[in-house]
Amino acid sequence: MNAREEILRRIEGIAPTRPAAEVAAAYDRIDRGYLRGHHGDASAGGVLDLFAERVADYRATVLRVSPPDVAATVAERLAARPGAYGVPGDLPAEWLAATAAPIVRDPDPASLDGLAGAVTGCAAAIAETGTVVLDHGAAQGRRALSLVPDYHLIVVLAGQVAPDVPEALERLDPRRPLTFVSGPSATSDIELSRVEGVHGPRTLEVLVVR
Repeated sequence: MNAREEILRRIEGIAPTRPAAEVAAAYDRIDRGYLRGHHGDASAGGVLDLFAERVADYRATVLRVSPPDVAATVAERLAARPGAYGVPGDLPAEWLAATAAPIVRDPDPASLDGLAGAVTGCAAAIAETGTVVLDHGAAQGRRALSLVPDYHLIVVLAGQVAPDVPEALERLDPRRPLTFVSGPSATSDIELSRVEGVHGPRTLEVLVVR
């Protein structure tokens, strides 16, 4: 028995795994009578306006484009930072169709620090909080791809934007590794001096496609 197995054995002894049916029944008994929508304009346009406003509040750049303009906009943003870009292996090819920058699909973790940035999709987005959520599934790649490069361009489709946190969480699988992105990485020291780029990309750009 290795150390990992021993730790899991001890955890199991303290809190034994409950049958899936029991867990599901307990989940269904949770009282969900709380307020779900906090915004009067729940239309698609109103939700996207709120999302763009909140994302910008976090010092991220928000760009709104129509589907035919995605490739040209991605190419323009990458051209502003010379270098190679890491992307998930399954990132839609049409998003990169106009890009002249070197593209590395599914880059090796050891090479991430040498990239100019990363381009990914997302799993969901939350208008209320200006948050983009990655579950590292389709078009998102491994978690390190969204944390190590200094620049991150996230493509968010209009249909992925939920107005409030409860609705967004219902779209996500809690068993997946979820990364919540609210603006560029930033922290403050004891003197409240803001430092960006400590725990993730220093520069975040969000491309909202509608």
